Amino acid sequence: MATTKLLSDAEVEKIPAVKAVFDDIRATRKSDFVNNFWRGLANDPASLKRVWEQLKAVMVADSAIDPLTKEMIYIAVSTANGCSYCIHSHTAAARAKGMTDAQHGELVSIIGLAGQTNHLVTAMQIPLDPQFEVK
Repeated sequence: MATTKLLSDAEVEKIPAVKAVFDDIRATRKSDFVNNFWRGLANDPASLKRVWEQLKAVMVADSAIDPLTKEMIYIAVSTANGCSYCIHSHTAAARAKGMTDAQHGELVSIIGLAGQTNHLVTAMQIPLDPQFEVK
């Protein structure tokens, strides 16, 4: 159960600042669907706008990283942070961008391996190799 109210479309229509962001979400995604994350964040219109603008700048804008890879990175970070909602929503987005079952399987293997080796390095307090330092 949510710890915040999820605004309905009828409630959004009454708040111009929120309606503008929801309209942009729909236009950007070419879909009428606005997911619950945005509906919860809409309780604070300034935060809603700020986070949506950040998301567009990082996840939607043209960049050196292709859209599918961005979604797969988002899945990995969401897994590390334990965010089930984001794992589900970004897995759906990655699949919509062409992620195959084989790619998802490899992604899960990489996430598991990285988690394991990260914990081992942390437990052993392995010092950084000088070759890995940015010069």
